[in-house]
Amino acid sequence: MNSTPTTTAPVQPVLHHVTCAGASQTDPATHRMAYWAWGDPSQDRILVCVHGLSRQGRDFDTLARSLCEHYYVICPDVVGRGESDWLADPQGYQVFAYVADMVALLQHLRTQRQVEAPLDIDWVGTSMGGLIGLGLSTLPAEVSGARLRKFVLNDVGPRLHHDALVRIGEYLGVPRRFSTEQEAADYLWTISPGFGPHTPQQWLELSRPLLRPAPDGQGLVLHYDPAIAEPFRTVSADSTSSGEAALWQIYDALRCEVLLLRGQDSDLLDADAAHDMTQRGPKARLVVFPGVGHAPTLMAADQIAAVREFLLA
Repeated sequence: MNSTPTTTAPVQPVLHHVTCAGASQTDPATHRMAYWAWGDPSQDRILVCVHGLSRQGRDFDTLARSLCEHYYVICPDVVGRGESDWLADPQGYQVFAYVADMVALLQHLRTQRQVEAPLDIDWVGTSMGGLIGLGLSTLPAEVSGARLRKFVLNDVGPRLHHDALVRIGEYLGVPRRFSTEQEAADYLWTISPGFGPHTPQQWLELSRPLLRPAPDGQGLVLHYDPAIAEPFRTVSADSTSSGEAALWQIYDALRCEVLLLRGQDSDLLDADAAHDMTQRGPKARLVVFPGVGHAPTLMAADQIAAVREFLLA
């Protein structure tokens, strides 16, 4: 008798939402932030993974699957992206407002667990997600609802190259419409060479959650509110430079273990800045990935291994 081998379906996340306060004075209405949860909600360890500027929480699927036996893994869609609400006032698309949303999320998790003490959490932040984590670290644990235990900064730090921000701004928020998933994936590849080598299947897995049916039903569009580009385009070389000192002050004040990941060809975080981050403040452990720019997608085996080794040590 021939037997058919059984296959185990891949673990999938559960979609939840949390209600957050208004993001700006001109937009006081509450909004919902989506988050994807992996693993057992009663798991002692909590890992929060926050994506980059134009991405969303499903970016971390591969990493979350590899860690959800050890953690309750939370991957938010930052407001304006993915399954989260869009804001009426684009000026709410700022890091300080995103930090407030993360506080709402952490307080929500405390309520779910019926605990009064701040949660001990680990954090993986890619690019913007790392800056949000830095912002969260400035708040007392009694306010934020959590204490950072281990912090993975993925290709981001206090010193950012303005030219890289200009490059990102060239495609951010530009209206696009695609006939097929493959057409969209091909376009996303043209603006994401820094992500490094991926198989066609991996790239489709990364690209598919970034697409939504167009409102008129004709084709596909990108998942985020084009208005997220408005405050981003006001960032100048002077403001980037002036913000560096404040970011270094925040970094130097970190009291948790830090792993710094860098794409060897990154145009956002240069080698000198990464080296400085290993010498001051929390003295990050640095791992550099050859053949990758901004930013490692945490899908490759060596990238996942580096994060797992750091978090689970």
